Amino acid sequence: MLSFGGISLRHGLLLAPLAGYTDVAFRAICRLHGAEYQVTEMVSSRALCYHDKKTPRLARVGEEELPCAVQIFGSEPAYMAEAAAMVEKGMAGGAAPSAIDINMGCPVKKIVSAGDGSALLKNPSLAYDIVKAVKGAVSLPVTVKIRVGYTEKEKGKGIPEFAKALEEAGASLITVHGRTREAMYSGQVDLASIAAVKAAVSVPVVGNGDIASAEDALRMLRETGCDGLMIGRGAVGNPFVFEEIAAALEGRDYTPPTVEERLSLALLHLSLLEKEAERALATGESAPPFAAEARKQIAAYTKGMREGAALRAALCRAASLAEMTAIVTRALEK
Repeated sequence: MLSFGGISLRHGLLLAPLAGYTDVAFRAICRLHGAEYQVTEMVSSRALCYHDKKTPRLARVGEEELPCAVQIFGSEPAYMAEAAAMVEKGMAGGAAPSAIDINMGCPVKKIVSAGDGSALLKNPSLAYDIVKAVKGAVSLPVTVKIRVGYTEKEKGKGIPEFAKALEEAGASLITVHGRTREAMYSGQVDLASIAAVKAAVSVPVVGNGDIASAEDALRMLRETGCDGLMIGRGAVGNPFVFEEIAAALEGRDYTPPTVEERLSLALLHLSLLEKEAERALATGESAPPFAAEARKQIAAYTKGMREGAALRAALCRAASLAEMTAIVTRALEK
């Protein structure tokens, strides 16, 4: 049981925030297959405060998604606090989220260059001020996602103390991705550094990085002592991974999905994207090119399938959600 801020999760299985992936449709799919808690794609605090028309959609949470957190990023405490207060009220006609998550782990160059994301790992005092400001602006629990260091040379050094400062500033939960900013998404996760954070703080710690199977999940729990698991890339094209992990934690047998089940889920995913596109159109929101976002999401379901490469190529050429639906339907009928 993972508990924080009045939220209780039986297995502690969380869906990670993934830019371009963890939209409303993907979150619904993962929830259907065992994700107990979701976090939205990261949302710019500056964009919210400047009233950018496209940004509120990213922070929209439906009642049916709860518990779900909205993740915000930025490096200015005042903007972060203002954005958190806006998000707490619900965005784009959506529900109030269950928590505010602060991104201190994104390694992407344009984010780090602005002093945001994992750049904050180099500035503990500013990181403390941000959490303090956000905590003071909302009544929701505030959580933080970090990495185990900025450079490989500094891996693990000072990170337990960094996490302890975040706890003292008001963080109710800390998620640790087991790589440095320099490593990006390559190399092995550093489980020892996650374990060191767990030993340093009294709030729950969630382990993140390279969890794509029950075996990976059990190893993370065993070697870090963490309280929960956050799955990101391992769920793309395989939301069934949450069911697999839950079965392992309960000591039950698990049967992997068939090709038919995977393609059927891809069709459901497409239908949810269609529904969101219709909602955005009806409300006059500035909506993204849904087909462009869907190509990579739907193509991931075909990994490892016979003739999967040809199917992925066809999906990448598709110009609309309807065309992608037709392609997957034909594949399912075969």
